[in-house]
Amino acid sequence: NDRVVSIKAFDPPLIPVANPRGEIAGIRNEIIAAFLRVIDRGSYILGPEVTGFEKALAANVGVQQAVGVGSGTDALAIALLGLGGQPNDEVITASHTSGATVAAIRMIGAIPALVDVTQETYCIDPSKIESAIGPRTKAIIAVHLYGHPANMPAIDAIAAREGIAVVEDCAQAQGGMIGDRQIGSFGAIACFSFYPTKNLGAIGDGGALVTDNLVLAD
Repeated sequence: NDRVVSIKAFDPPLIPVANPRGEIAGIRNEIIAAFLRVIDRGSYILGPEVTGFEKALAANVGVQQAVGVGSGTDALAIALLGLGGQPNDEVITASHTSGATVAAIRMIGAIPALVDVTQETYCIDPSKIESAIGPRTKAIIAVHLYGHPANMPAIDAIAAREGIAVVEDCAQAQGGMIGDRQIGSFGAIACFSFYPTKNLGAIGDGGALVTDNLVLAD
């Protein structure tokens, strides 16, 4: 039928979700120099580059300690284990989040309890958290999303009243602020992802935990 027109003729040009090559264009030479330092030293795991990054991240967030790990998912699972999480514990988190948040809960054998989000920020709705708290609730993972911080003052107040730990999932909102405090400085421990498409993307994968609790950091 000559009246049929290909839909492709009207397809808009594709806009890439991320442009990792473009993001490093301005610091390409610094990155190559860092690679060469590591290669020439012949020590590829941890080392002074990681230690320096941990110190810089902790200072940037405004906490005492940062610990580098393999990925943001690892960071969340390790955070829950560090807080004493065990199989069949319940962990409250936002219903609208990356699959990695729930995957980390399942990795330790815990059960996700999903709570709805607000229409304004798409972050967890504090007014719906208390009804999700039960006898097996171990922690709340507050997810900061699209650069929007979750309502940490309200979440921290509920957690303190109920004796529950708060973990911040900062993977999608690094650098976000609540007043004069940066996200990552509110919960007992906070988790970052450096997956290439995140706010601070690595060349490869990576993650970190940050906390003011030195025992938890150890």
